[in-house]
Amino acid sequence: MFDRFTLDYAETPEARLRFRAGGSGPPLLLLHGHPRTHTTWHRVAPLLARSFTVVCPDLRGFGLSSKPPDTPDHAGSSKRAKARDCVALMRALGFPRFAIVGHDRGAYTAFRTAMDHRDSIAALAVLDGVPILEALERCGETFARRWWHWFFFAQPEKPERAILADPDAWYGGSPAAMGAGNYRDFQRAIHNPETVHGMLEDYRAGLGIDRRHDEEDRRLGRQVQCPTLCLWSSRDDLETLYGDVLAVWRPWAPDLRGGVIESGHHMAEEAPEQLAAALSSFLGEIGYGAPVR
Repeated sequence: MFDRFTLDYAETPEARLRFRAGGSGPPLLLLHGHPRTHTTWHRVAPLLARSFTVVCPDLRGFGLSSKPPDTPDHAGSSKRAKARDCVALMRALGFPRFAIVGHDRGAYTAFRTAMDHRDSIAALAVLDGVPILEALERCGETFARRWWHWFFFAQPEKPERAILADPDAWYGGSPAAMGAGNYRDFQRAIHNPETVHGMLEDYRAGLGIDRRHDEEDRRLGRQVQCPTLCLWSSRDDLETLYGDVLAVWRPWAPDLRGGVIESGHHMAEEAPEQLAAALSSFLGEIGYGAPVR
């Protein structure tokens, strides 16, 4: 897994991040979603490393990265706090400007990084998500039925008790589908009470402080300033929920393109070649590195 990548830890001003890095060329940061760790990228990262220096961290609160202290406003688990980690990590590695890709919950951190640190982000790719504010404002019966976990995970204490009673039944997954090494890392995460709590704090921040940050940006007319790619899985439900997914993103990211990946939700594990090709094509199109061959 991650052939020719190094595994290390970085001390940022606010967190300790586990990460892998490999390849050469323009820097590219890959952010995982829930309930995964950075190892979800194990099939994609080596493909991208042919043309890019690829960095894959565990987000704070997830995997073996540090867990922020609890506060009433969940600020330590906010996407703004995680965006600061991303910039600090990449600067520590010698990359003051980089492209960023985020899947699922990682897409919200990638989006927030592009909004808060415009001079640092050369390109943004968001996978299987729309801005948190848009999701909450468009919430109806279909969203509530399909994405009920957003609201359950945001409740105090009870979701931890439910998940930790049987993490395997709750989250599923298999070594055949995920890859043996990725599955082992995932298993370690979902059986660790501190990590489960850290992952759920991401949702608690989402319904409060993260939403307020999006509201402030919209009120002030702020938008993503870099080229943006939005990709969504064909066997997930973004199109069912929103119809034209790009139309949801366009007010936030005017330099936008995107489309469908033929996959279930965990596209990095299920369709790595197609995903790597789509990311590489986008980055090559905007003049950021050469296409992966």
